[in-house]
Amino acid sequence: MKEQQEKYKVLLVDDEPIILRSLKVAIPWDELGLSIVGEAKNGEAALQQIQQTAPHIIISDIRMPVIDGITLMKEVLPRSAKLIFIFISGYGEFEYAREALRLGAFDYLLKPIDHDELVEMLKRARERLDRQKENEQLMLSVQTLSLLARERMLAEFTLGNPRPLQHLAWLENSELEGEYFMAVVRLDDYAALTAKWSAEEKRLWLFAVRNILEEWSLTNGALSIFPFYNGEWILLFPATLNDGKRELGEQLIAGIKRYSKLNCSVGISRSTSGIDQLSTVYPLASQALYQRFYSGQAGVFLEEETAAAGNREVQYPKELELSLIESIRTLNMERMLTLFDEMSVFIEAQSLPQPLAERLMIEMSVVLYRQFEHLNTHNDWSIEGLFSKLNGLGTLPDMMNVLKTTFRDWLEQSHKTAAREDGRSIIEKVQRYIESNYHKDLSIEEVSEVADLSISHFCTLFKQISGYTFLEFVTHCRIENAKYILRSSNVKVYQVAPLVGYQDPRYFTQVFKKATGKTPTEYREEHVKQA
Repeated sequence: MKEQQEKYKVLLVDDEPIILRSLKVAIPWDELGLSIVGEAKNGEAALQQIQQTAPHIIISDIRMPVIDGITLMKEVLPRSAKLIFIFISGYGEFEYAREALRLGAFDYLLKPIDHDELVEMLKRARERLDRQKENEQLMLSVQTLSLLARERMLAEFTLGNPRPLQHLAWLENSELEGEYFMAVVRLDDYAALTAKWSAEEKRLWLFAVRNILEEWSLTNGALSIFPFYNGEWILLFPATLNDGKRELGEQLIAGIKRYSKLNCSVGISRSTSGIDQLSTVYPLASQALYQRFYSGQAGVFLEEETAAAGNREVQYPKELELSLIESIRTLNMERMLTLFDEMSVFIEAQSLPQPLAERLMIEMSVVLYRQFEHLNTHNDWSIEGLFSKLNGLGTLPDMMNVLKTTFRDWLEQSHKTAAREDGRSIIEKVQRYIESNYHKDLSIEEVSEVADLSISHFCTLFKQISGYTFLEFVTHCRIENAKYILRSSNVKVYQVAPLVGYQDPRYFTQVFKKATGKTPTEYREEHVKQA
């Protein structure tokens, strides 16, 4: 026998006591899986009841003294958009009823009340609430982990920085245990685009592209989608779609072009399995995208084809690449120029033919240019402009001179940008912003915009300077403020949760206990005794 479903709460609001009495006795509330949690004689009294009882359904007279039904709904819905309003109206109140429906009411019925009609209405309301609950359960993890937290966690694995998984144990049985492959979608000429966009335009464009990708993913079998670097998104597909990789990539490019008019390219990795392999396949898909610069046009680039393209095995100087990235990250000019000289020696020692030498320099340039993008210090720099300067040069010294000159200029400009505002002051500004907005649904994209940094650079800098990850600091602010409220007031525990940014009191209790070792009630009782 199935466990009995949790009852949804109903609040009755009417200034006629006889109607309230008839509603209570004439409707089979238990059979409908509903429970009356309160009654009110007008909208003003209803507001207090709503705060205390948090109902799911409100059945209200449309015309009442003090605050009428429509005014009540206008007051409540912006804060509780899922609330279902059912209005009772007289025959002369059709205009009010129509206005109520336009403003978000679920339905209305005329006086005298037809109880059978109301029962059917409540069944439909119950169905809507059930659907809402199902949708919420699909969107949330077993431990009500938000989509944003999941994306952040996947991004950290892709960066090769797995975090402890005590509260993410549900991922151990995730879809990534099976075979999958990665597609990296990257906007073409992103630096040139951002040079033209304002901060708000940039936010809107990236939001639009993400929406396009999410809608496309729902109908094309993607396992997950999440933003990675600015102008870049990662999609994961089951290996069962392996034979249609190129077609999937072409559909992605066509969809983004059709709905946003923006051009993009797609790099696709080989198949793998396990969440810990995200950091292995990302470089493969990303390196496949290097072919974008050889082809001269947007397209789909498969890692398998890229790997098979060269007949000669060339040892790629990975350690040299990492050292160059570090020199740019730390704005170390002398070290960077020395490493470029080492690259020249490496290429010469390998006796590489000119096409292979050019390919290595282009790949290295793309990686280093991406590092400048992560630092978010460039303005209108153009990687294509650098390639134009390299094209046609006949000797290795000439090509290396162009590389050194270009990157020296970029690093000098980065020095000037960094001098305007050091990392500590940026993070302190961000911390003040979080401390003022912790009660809202803060996203890492929003806070990165406040810092004017890319998401990856912000995460690294924030952890480096504050000692917290972004999510840990938000949680810290919320719990500290919850402790203050519990110590200093008689506000009920379930009312504390939304005050500090948690819409689900039960989840708030779980987080609070994990942080303090006590439930909110235990914490309050302990401090009352001490006082």
